[in-house]
Amino acid sequence: MNDFIKYSLQSSANLKLKCIDELLDKINVLIYEIISTYSNNGKVILFGNGGSAADAQHVSGELLGHYKLDRESLPAIALTTDSSVLTCIANDYSFSEVFSRQIDGLGNPEDLVIGITTSGNSENINKALKKAKDKGIFTVGFTGTSGGKTKDIVDLLINVPSKQTPRIQEAHITIFHIICEAVEKKMEEKKYDLC
Repeated sequence: MNDFIKYSLQSSANLKLKCIDELLDKINVLIYEIISTYSNNGKVILFGNGGSAADAQHVSGELLGHYKLDRESLPAIALTTDSSVLTCIANDYSFSEVFSRQIDGLGNPEDLVIGITTSGNSENINKALKKAKDKGIFTVGFTGTSGGKTKDIVDLLINVPSKQTPRIQEAHITIFHIICEAVEKKMEEKKYDLC
């Protein structure tokens, strides 16, 4: 069992190190796009299925609450949390519409949308990203290495260089934590620059 534990930790660590080479510039772009969104009175909208739904809620909480700094709340919504809305849309339309319908009602051009799908092929994620693009919203996909169908839809692709779902999800949350910390620091600096 020790060998398995060591292997798992090592493979997770190695993937994160690989992200430095492959995703550093993209993560930087996303940080500044989120800061721009907040500077223009927009909000961050996140969604995913399963573990990625949990990530959407986690990140929304970090932005609305706080990550490390005691600061003003930053507007963020996880479209995975309202069971009445999700079941209504799934029942009256289809499960493939559960996020796109919400983007249609809640999304505005000054917002930023993040769809999380390790395969890049989740139909309900990609429909919502297309709907956001139609509304002129900046779109981001968090995926695994290939990007799947998501890569052809989004403005920015954060494609973790792995095909293993657990490793991809571990890297996603690490990247999200980095983004949350950088955004709140920059937003606080901006606030004081205006004083």
